[in-house]
Amino acid sequence: MNVTVLGAGAWGTALAKILQENGNSVTLWDKNAQSLEEIQKGRNEQYLPGIVLPTDWKTQPDFKRAIGGAECVVLAIPSQAFRDVASRLKGHPAIFVSVTKGIEFETGDTMSRILREQAPADRVVALSGPSFAAEVAKSIPTTVVCACESDGTAKTVQGMFHRPEFRIYRSTDVLGVEYGGALKNVIAIAAGVSDGLGYGDNTKAGLVSRALSEMRRLGVACGAQAETFAGLSGIGDLMLTCFSRQSRNRDLGERIGRGESIEKIQASHPKLAEGYPTARSAHRLAKDKNVPTPIIDEVYAMLYETKDARKAVRDLISRSFKAED
Repeated sequence: MNVTVLGAGAWGTALAKILQENGNSVTLWDKNAQSLEEIQKGRNEQYLPGIVLPTDWKTQPDFKRAIGGAECVVLAIPSQAFRDVASRLKGHPAIFVSVTKGIEFETGDTMSRILREQAPADRVVALSGPSFAAEVAKSIPTTVVCACESDGTAKTVQGMFHRPEFRIYRSTDVLGVEYGGALKNVIAIAAGVSDGLGYGDNTKAGLVSRALSEMRRLGVACGAQAETFAGLSGIGDLMLTCFSRQSRNRDLGERIGRGESIEKIQASHPKLAEGYPTARSAHRLAKDKNVPTPIIDEVYAMLYETKDARKAVRDLISRSFKAED
């Protein structure tokens, strides 16, 4: 199949490598032409250092040429820029696969909802799950899920990506897969704060368990199915990002827990982890839906209202008694 991957960061490049190894004809597009030149030579040292990449694929800095003739377009674009790129696909007949984990602030929309403004639902797919790009690029066994309202389209995408070391399940709950993938980034920041404050395994296990209920509650209010949050894009991805030292969201939280300000963190890492904008979007979405999200609320307060991390923990734990849900 002719596949165009939009976005040559770590995740886009790793998935393009999988697709190329599966015999698809792959074209990589990115706004950074210099990055594409390096990739064409078999390297992407900024995002996947030390990993040898294929050289028998195409790179194309011109957007229209990149998507011309594509039967499938994979969008690996940061959530803040997703709508702008998606709008350029209007009228294109390809299957669209979003691999971006985020929630648009202004609308509360997931990436698939943005894509559905440009294409029918049966051609819009979300792919998510517990997966670090570097491990995928190194062919370390990984399992994810692709979701589409059309099971036939999901099967097509499943076949495109599936390899012995990259197992794909499928689902028809697109929103559940997306909300799980987006919200877990916010919770990973909270897990990092716990690490930064020097708390132990008891704290993090309790946090992750209660966060899963919170994610499920908000997701269901937005139209997702509750059982999806017990799967790969829910608890699977949540465990990965909350416990792994590779998680950029967990690292952001750890630095906050150690007392660093967002301004200081951003000075050293101008492109903050995806959980930073998602915390703002999720907080607003929960208020709009009138859904209680105490963990997300405290993460938002730490990130956007300079709330002290220890006070956030105290306020979270000292809430009124309730039954477990």
